[in-house]
Amino acid sequence: MDKDELLKILQKRFEENRGRHTDIDWDHVYSRLNENSTLFSVLLKMEQSGGEPDVIGQEADKGRIIFCDCSAESPKERRSLCYDSEALESRKEHKPVGNVLDTAAEIGIELLDEEQYRNLQALEPFDQNTSSWIKTPDSIRKLGGAIFADYRYGTVFIYHNGAESYYSSRGFRGIIRI
Repeated sequence: MDKDELLKILQKRFEENRGRHTDIDWDHVYSRLNENSTLFSVLLKMEQSGGEPDVIGQEADKGRIIFCDCSAESPKERRSLCYDSEALESRKEHKPVGNVLDTAAEIGIELLDEEQYRNLQALEPFDQNTSSWIKTPDSIRKLGGAIFADYRYGTVFIYHNGAESYYSSRGFRGIIRI
């Protein structure tokens, strides 16, 4: 997929989902994208891994546009991963193919934290059949745990699991500022 194809996809998604970014116009997004063309590779990786990136807001202080994975369920190509490299190394058998933090870094995105995940869910429901790892506080991670979230029964739920666990229905969502 080339830059023009990706731009068409992003623009169409932007226009079809105005509720995610009511006070932002496409011309502004387009101009921000063209100011930093290296970010196209990040958006392309988000798209190719099933994230369906879309604009979810704008930073008031810096004016940067915020893109986030807006696929209805956790991105398909980012599932079945444990939380981090330490968790991956701790598994003796049945290791997953990778981990969330390294995969996010390879894509060039930041893992959503709890507040960002809740803000995303305020736009519309996501992860109604899947779940997404979210940024885990060091205090929890040091004890071997990691946290994930989903949306059930009209509510955002935050849970914990061993960081080494992985499930076919759990992936992660990322965010990038342009």
